[in-house]
Amino acid sequence: MSNDVAYPVFRTPDPALALSTARRLMEFGRCEHSEVSVYAELPSVAEVRRMAKELPEGWFRGQEEHGEYDGVPLEECPVLVVGVQGPGLPPDTASYDRRLPVECSLLDLPVGSIEDAFTAAIGPNTGEITWETLCWPDAPELGFRGEHKHSEVTLLLNTHTRHLHEPADDHTVLVHVRSAIFDGHQVNAPYAHWIAEQVGLTVIGPGQRL
Repeated sequence: MSNDVAYPVFRTPDPALALSTARRLMEFGRCEHSEVSVYAELPSVAEVRRMAKELPEGWFRGQEEHGEYDGVPLEECPVLVVGVQGPGLPPDTASYDRRLPVECSLLDLPVGSIEDAFTAAIGPNTGEITWETLCWPDAPELGFRGEHKHSEVTLLLNTHTRHLHEPADDHTVLVHVRSAIFDGHQVNAPYAHWIAEQVGLTVIGPGQRL
């Protein structure tokens, strides 16, 4: 389990508005080394092929049963198990048997390099955009020092939870802070509220952890 907690601060059915809002929050904490990663779960062969056309640079990886390829050399495993970029996806439908949902990801990219294309390509699928290595500033009036390690912003697409298993008809922006539980209470919650307020947003629900 990660040591951060993410609070929802905005929700809308408009993906462009969700992205612009997430970017506004991200820019508040952006620093020199900030990066962005994207991830989607694709439930059908048709969606895998469509996303591969939209994002050919994406890495696609199918499901593997536990222990299915234990001891098998990597070069002898199916490309969908190992992971492959869009142009290398198998053309035959049979290769996707027992491999769905297929995961599509692009990790640790420069901020601004993938967000628009990914949001346009996501369609009905669940996914997320996460901006990492941000830097939340000090909030001395609340007694909080700046946060680096657990400072992130996530845009959840077509889902409300970071697990991505529950589809929704709208999109949610999350602000991350370090998780710190004392006497059953999340003592860093006021910090998340403060960060959201600096860009005109408000925490609208309980924190989420993975």
